[in-house]
Parts: sequence; structure tokens; C-alpha cells
Amino acid sequence: MAYLTENIDIGSGSLRVVVKDCIDIAGYPTRAGSAALAEALPAARHAAIVEQALTAGYRLVGKANMHELAFGMTGLNTWTGTPDNPCFPELITGGSSSGSAAAVAAGLAEIGIGTDTGGSIRVPAACCGVYGLKPSFGRLDRRGVMPAVSSLDCVGPIAADLDKLVAFMAAVDPSFVLSESQNVPRVAWLEVDADPAVLAAVEEQLVTTKMAMTRSILPLMNDAYSAAMAVISRETYLACETWLDSGRLGKDVERRLRAAGSIGEAELHDAEAVRKAFSAEVDRLLERHDVLVLPTLPHFPMTRAAAEAGQQDLTISMFTRPFNLSGHPALTLPLSPQQGNPVGLQLVGRRGDDAEVCRVAYFLANRNTA
Repeated sequence: MAYLTENIDIGSGSLRVVVKDCIDIAGYPTRAGSAALAEALPAARHAAIVEQALTAGYRLVGKANMHELAFGMTGLNTWTGTPDNPCFPELITGGSSSGSAAAVAAGLAEIGIGTDTGGSIRVPAACCGVYGLKPSFGRLDRRGVMPAVSSLDCVGPIAADLDKLVAFMAAVDPSFVLSESQNVPRVAWLEVDADPAVLAAVEEQLVTTKMAMTRSILPLMNDAYSAAMAVISRETYLACETWLDSGRLGKDVERRLRAAGSIGEAELHDAEAVRKAFSAEVDRLLERHDVLVLPTLPHFPMTRAAAEAGQQDLTISMFTRPFNLSGHPALTLPLSPQQGNPVGLQLVGRRGDDAEVCRVAYFLANRNTA
């Protein structure tokens, strides 16, 4: 099953947490799913998010598996093993927080703590049919998280139950307070190019609500995706280049990391210009709406067999990655499977208003179960 790389029992609470293996737990090595870090020394202290979870009364039960160096979207890992997808066993788990999502979907923990630099919480959560929140950039403390420096990466929770996800956020961040407002959300329904079956599932979910919806576009979405790819490539290269010649990296990660070394200052400069323009574009749309709605994934996840045969699909993050670039909070909630495949609906909110994203998720989830 390969959900966990370490079994752990720290804390005395009844709610179980698994922690992605790029996040420090005192007394255990942080190996980021890579043989290049096989001899890493045990961490001297807990990462901030781990300390906060323990203080809030959660119990750590394992280090969760992941796509090596958090630099891939399939969840495959030839060194630690590849987690099974509990609900969709023929499909990939998605990456890079593959073990966190799969362990939650399998019922091994109530909360999976993951990281999201380009969709790495939301993509595996959607692939495994659970909830996943990428908080606003900087909302949750990243101290003790690898890589130490990132302008995109966020720590966040994965859960099979929305109540438990919201409770975790409130427990580790006292500023996260869910509004009791009964106001009907104003929604910008983003027009995107996605698989017709995925679009139909999202539309079916939305039309059953009484939310005020406006068809909208973000003209810079594709540019933002490309810019975010450039930024993550450069930042990951700078964080991980020391292991390139170790002979211990998986082939997919080594190939992608070498290619990332070609990203230069001019490309980064252009990416930062897109970041500024796209962020402003999202902010303007959210002045008139409470949330943006779009599919989490543009198409169904590939099969595990296809991934193991070497097929890559970074475009599975086409709708998630732009909001890492802009820093806005984004949550995926599971919809009814289509043609035996998972479908996720993504909500994006104002920066810092993560609780409103969750309030709207309740609104949609209640309609889903009515």
C-alpha cells in the first residue's frame, strides 16, 4: 500500500494525523521520499505545523509517502514504493502529497498534512476523492518544511470530512474563524477548457444551488500556469541541485531537475510580471464575488499503469498551479465519480479569507448530500 514511510505514535489525542515526509518530526529523518536523503539525520525539532497539531491535541501516527522531492504529480516513487489509490485503484494517487491523501482516503488518519507548491495538496486529494485545502500563502508557518525557501509552497490539511478539515484549521490557526453567515455566496463560475464529463459534473453540482453565479474568465490563467512552472522549476533546482549527481534520484525527478537548471533570470523576471498581473486579475474578480469556482483537475487522472510506463501529465495541475502563483486560498471538494473516475470542484477565495472558502464549501457539500 506504501501510504507511510514511518509508523509513529506521538501525542495522546483521538484524531490521527499523518505528516508528509518533507516536514520535520523530531527524532525522525526527513527524507522527502528520496534515496538521496537516505542517510539524513533525525530532525532536531518538530516543524511548526507539527508542534501546533500536537499542542491542539492531535496524535501523529505516521510519516506519509510522497512523490520524490515534491517534484512530480503522479505520486509514483520507485524508492519508497507508490501508494495505492484506495477509492480508484487503477488510477494514480496524484502528487506530490500522495501518501497524505491516500492514507486519509484509506481511513488511516483523520488528517493528512501535506504541502502544495503547484497543486500538491489539491491534486492528490481530488484523485483520491477527499477534501484538500491550500491556505493563503504564508498563513500556516512553514518553518521545518522542505524546501526552506519558497515563494509558492503552502502547508495545509487533507481530510475525508469537511468538518474535520475545518476543525484542524481552527485548531492550528486561531485566526481561522468560520462565519455563521447564511448569506448566499456570490460565485464567479470560471470558463475553462476541461474534459466535457468533468465540466458536466461541476455544472450539475452548481445548478442545484441557489448561489448567484456569473460566468467569468481569467484571461491570464494559461500565462499564470506557465509562470508558476518557471518559478517552481527554478526554486526547486536551487533547493535540490546538490543531489543531481548523487546517482540516487529517480529518473523522472532527475530529468525534470536537470531541465529546471535552464530557467534563467529573464524567464524568472517575466514570470514575476505575470504573477503581479494575474494576482491583480484574481483580486479584481473577487471584489465582485465571494469565490471563484472551477474544476480541480482538467481531466480524469491517468492510470497507474500508464504512469509506470513513463507517461507524464503535468497539465493535471493546469487549474491549481495558477493560484500558488497568486497566493489565494483554494480548496478541492469531491463530487460524485463520473465514468468510474474522481472529479473535484475547486473553490478559490480572497487572500486571507480561507474561512469563507470553507463556508462556501459547506454550502455546496450540503447541496451534494441533500
